[in-house]
Amino acid sequence: MSTTSTPAVFLDRDGTLMEEAHYCSHPDQVRIIPGVPEALRALKEAGYRLVIITNQSGIGRGYYTLQDYETVQAHFLGLLGEGLIDATYFCPEAPEAASPRRKPETGMVVEAQRDLGLDLARSWFIGDKTVDVQCGLRAGMRPILVLTGHGAKEDGSGAEFVAKDFASAVAFILKTSDA
Repeated sequence: MSTTSTPAVFLDRDGTLMEEAHYCSHPDQVRIIPGVPEALRALKEAGYRLVIITNQSGIGRGYYTLQDYETVQAHFLGLLGEGLIDATYFCPEAPEAASPRRKPETGMVVEAQRDLGLDLARSWFIGDKTVDVQCGLRAGMRPILVLTGHGAKEDGSGAEFVAKDFASAVAFILKTSDA
């Protein structure tokens, strides 16, 4: 299977790629964390597909609409730069909805694997919460916890590596693996 499928880096969005903005509902709240676009480019050049996997419970909780999320996401992708992100999957359900797509469940990862032909055994998951680490582990990937966003409050249990920020996480991946 490895010969026909590609490794990916699965990415949490809020607190990992952009500054944490409590229930981000407006493009003005989007602030890309320094070094993120350059690090994403380095991953692309190394042969990784880049996939955002994000819980967006603010939609299910009624804090913002699907249109608000789509507007924020389009602005975010525009700030990152054209062609860096291969796909985005989001879960709009509130935590009490028990969705198989909501991290730490692996539903969105499985969808991306199917849609993009990804090799999860050669893939990574970078996020700022324990649910990101758990999702990566459950899907058979190597998870990295970043200390941006909520990461400084998490214990890092199960993470392959704990990085000060996204650029440090990417440097670890590029030093450690073969895409």
